[in-house]
Amino acid sequence: MRTVAVMQPYFFPYAGYYRLFALADCFVILDCVQFPRRGRVHRTAIPGPLGGARWLTLPLQKAPQESPIQAMRFATDARARLRAEYAGIGWMQAQDTPLRRDLRALLDQPPVQLVDFLEHSLRLVASALGFSPQILRSSGMQIPPQIRRQDRILEILRRTGAERYVNSPGGRALYSHEDFAAAGVELRFLPDYAGHFAHMLPALFTRDIAEIRQDILDGAQLMR
Repeated sequence: MRTVAVMQPYFFPYAGYYRLFALADCFVILDCVQFPRRGRVHRTAIPGPLGGARWLTLPLQKAPQESPIQAMRFATDARARLRAEYAGIGWMQAQDTPLRRDLRALLDQPPVQLVDFLEHSLRLVASALGFSPQILRSSGMQIPPQIRRQDRILEILRRTGAERYVNSPGGRALYSHEDFAAAGVELRFLPDYAGHFAHMLPALFTRDIAEIRQDILDGAQLMR
C-alpha cells in the first residue's frame, strides 16, 4: 500500500515529526500554503539558559501577509545574525560526526530561499536516521489556488498515487475518513508523541543518532 505524508516543513521539528519519514513511501513538503507567522516553519524550540525552552528563530525578509512558504527568503544579513546567535550556544559547537559538521555548514550558510534550507535540513536528518522516502514539494505540482484545505491534500494524494495517507495527531480535526475513503485513500494518524526528544536540534548535537532513531520508531504506530 503506497503511503504518502504531506506536511508543512518545520525548522528542526520535534522527533515525533520524523515518524512520517519512517512510515511514508513519499513525503510531500507542503510549501504552497500561506506562511504561518507564529508557527514552527521558521522557529524551533531549544532549551533556555534558565530552564524551560526558548525559540530559535530564522531571520527572514518581510513579505506580504498572504505569502506562501515557497516565497519566503532569508534576510540579507541572515548569515551574520545566525552565526552570532549560534556562537552563544555551547552544544552547537560539536562537529565530531559527519552529520554535525553538515548541520553546522547548513546553519552557518543558509541559502536564499527558506524552503531550500528546510528541505535540505529535513533530508539531512532523515538520511542520518536511515529513512529514505521520496521527497517532493507541493509547489512543484502547480495545483490551482482555488483547491484548498482537505481538497488540496486529496489532490496531492491523487497526483502521488497514494493509497494511504498518514498524518500527525493534530490532523484529526481537519480531515474526514469518509471523504478520504471516497477518494480511495485510507486515512491514518500517528498517536501523540511520548518520546524523549521534544527538542530535536540539541539532540542531534548531543545524543547518539541510533538512540534518536529508536525513539522515533517506538512511536511510529498508526491509528484511525
